[in-house]
Amino acid sequence: MAAFLMAWTAAALALPLDQRVPGGVAVVELGAAPVAPQVSLEGRPLAVVRESGRWYALVGIALETPPGPLPLEIRAGGSTRELAIVVAPKTFPAQHLRIADANRVNPTPEDLVRIDQERDLTEAIKLRFSPTMPATTLTLPATGRLSSRFGLRRYFNGELRNPHSGLDVAAPTGTRVSAPADGIVVGVRDYFFNGNTVFIDHGQGLITAAMHLSRTDVSEGKAVRQGDPIGRVGATGRVTGPHLHWAVFLNGTAVDPQLFLKRP
Repeated sequence: MAAFLMAWTAAALALPLDQRVPGGVAVVELGAAPVAPQVSLEGRPLAVVRESGRWYALVGIALETPPGPLPLEIRAGGSTRELAIVVAPKTFPAQHLRIADANRVNPTPEDLVRIDQERDLTEAIKLRFSPTMPATTLTLPATGRLSSRFGLRRYFNGELRNPHSGLDVAAPTGTRVSAPADGIVVGVRDYFFNGNTVFIDHGQGLITAAMHLSRTDVSEGKAVRQGDPIGRVGATGRVTGPHLHWAVFLNGTAVDPQLFLKRP
């Protein structure tokens, strides 16, 4: 019953769904102070948003987080206190995929150099923290069937690789991809694994990415509004066919995008 009430409250306030599991989001109520509290996790600032006159911290929980307490530091009114949220265990199903291009499963030494450089770029983007208060309800960037859910344990050509860090939307090449919320485009690039990708900074550590695009229709630094076109569905990077891979990052870690989608 408590879990149901927590989920219902989050939906009523248009906050992300509170799921305190690996890859989930903890929505932590902070009270109704006139000034926003400052909240951090392991020294990293967290998003703090206001809904119906009350403040809430949004905590992205990394997929590799073990079950147990996760301590937050809260600074408000000149004092500092700790608050621990409890992460529950979660098991994700496996997914087996066949990739025609074997180099996308076992890259060459030259490809590995490129991959390392691209990882540094994406990590810097995911760690951005701008002061803008983010929207707490996102829209699905493309129309189509949800084909692969977040967190799947993925096997490519029989070899275990990183878990699925986003939500896949199956759609034909050329299908319009739109901004899921207002923000600033902070990255447009062709990546080895992710293909043509657009990163958007929505504020306070909430970053989204649209991957495997056939083309991109925005440039870095462009301000976008929710629903603006940012590209088209494609099959670039490591894919089995055309689709949109949509990723959501919160305080530097990938979280389940479906937690941010509007619910009835």
